[in-house]
Amino acid sequence: MESGIELATVLQVLLLAAGGLAVAWAARRRGWPAPLLLVLAGLLVSPLMPDDLVLDIFVSEPELILFVFLPPLLYSAALDSSYLRLRDVKKPVALLSVGLVLFTMTVVALVVHWMVPSLPMAAAFVLGAVIAPPDAVAAVAVGRRLGLPRRALTILVGESLFNDATALTAFRVALGAIGGEAFTLLSATGQFLYSAVVGAVIGIVLALVFGWILERLRDSLVENTVMLLIPFASYLAAEMVHASGVMSVVIVGLYIGNRMHRMGFGTRLVADGVWKVLDFFLETVVFALIGLLFLQVIPKGYSGWQLVLYALVVFAVTVLARFVWLVPFSYFQKNRPPMSNVVVVGWAGMRGVVSLAAAFIFILQYPELDLVAFLTFTTVLGTLLVQGLTFPILIRRLKISSAEEDFQDDLTEAAAKQEAIAAGTAALEAAIQREGLTDEIVADVVSQLRAKTERRALNAWERLGGGTGQDGSETPSTLYRRLRLEMLEAERGVFVRLRDTRRIDDEVLRRVMAELDFEEAILER
Repeated sequence: MESGIELATVLQVLLLAAGGLAVAWAARRRGWPAPLLLVLAGLLVSPLMPDDLVLDIFVSEPELILFVFLPPLLYSAALDSSYLRLRDVKKPVALLSVGLVLFTMTVVALVVHWMVPSLPMAAAFVLGAVIAPPDAVAAVAVGRRLGLPRRALTILVGESLFNDATALTAFRVALGAIGGEAFTLLSATGQFLYSAVVGAVIGIVLALVFGWILERLRDSLVENTVMLLIPFASYLAAEMVHASGVMSVVIVGLYIGNRMHRMGFGTRLVADGVWKVLDFFLETVVFALIGLLFLQVIPKGYSGWQLVLYALVVFAVTVLARFVWLVPFSYFQKNRPPMSNVVVVGWAGMRGVVSLAAAFIFILQYPELDLVAFLTFTTVLGTLLVQGLTFPILIRRLKISSAEEDFQDDLTEAAAKQEAIAAGTAALEAAIQREGLTDEIVADVVSQLRAKTERRALNAWERLGGGTGQDGSETPSTLYRRLRLEMLEAERGVFVRLRDTRRIDDEVLRRVMAELDFEEAILER
């Protein structure tokens, strides 16, 4: 019987993952925001699901939820971030990831305790801490697609990387107060500083250790396997001494991401695919869970109108608190950002993974305070549906664009490639003279190398003109790419036909297909 129950639980999880992937695939095919569609699909399917779905898996160790989802998502985001750009916006990131989280937590807690006096103040602060940190995954994805300026994107990314450390520390302080631990402002501040500083120190030490190891392995498969373990090891090392695992993971990710150029090309190619797949899968499961579990956290003892009122008030307070904090600090900055950028950053406050995981932990420990979990879920849903659906419209209406930044990127890339190509050509000439490469076959190889180098330089400059000539015709590099892609498709067809007729083995097919795939990847770039 017990093994049957376990098998049923595993089957539920597999069906959840499969269903979530199907919905996410449909959303991507249509160009719709996948997180929003996943939440809506979960809501529609939830009445058909058993009441104990997924919750039983984490009953014994509720913090396992954070351990499974949070470290890899944070680490992947940190790998993909720019340490140098984050350093340029460290002040606004600090104001959002620390100041805004604490401000939102306090405002939400006071409003909720005033609105529902029967809810203990400590529980109200738990709610505030849980819904305080935004998850910028959806906002950043939309912003990149629609051309949000780089500084605004960097601020959103930096906020989402570091605000979880503040929120989870505050969450644990408030959770301890519910359990009867003594609470004072001094002790809470001390716990926060200990958690952040020790977590940062552990992150720095582990970053140096893991960086040293990765740069010496020289095996792309082994290096990427080690990188899969790094976020969990970094998170666990800090949490074991009651420090911030989030801070540790983010610092390690930023350090390694900044030094990926020291690793082999194979490591970088594999890592890009590995983390994209892992991110996609974990985010798909999380957003599907938000919709599926909503009906399970509806509290008893309140009327429907009360619950609707409470949910609307908490959602409105959460959204308004962000603007109340952002506008004054933006106005008094030395380099005052455009108000349109402030509005966009202010509206990009969608909640997600951390809020869901913390709500899990809380409801499993204090099921009688189910109003906290309910208001967490309604706030997450509200921000995803209201802000998430209107975020692209807002960007378009405000006519915010990164066109000038994109042009500068193309210009600097072309100039950098020209300089790099000059260095490569000089190295080629030196090798020719050093090795006396003069015969006809060698001369043909050298000619091909020079032509390929010149084509790369031409491609970069042509992109500044949008890939067309002065008369609107295709430029040589665009024509080359289009024709070569057609050739690659034809070549693939031949290799597959030869495999199907048993003239070549599958091993040969995989090898030649890999060569063609690498060439196509270069052409797509």
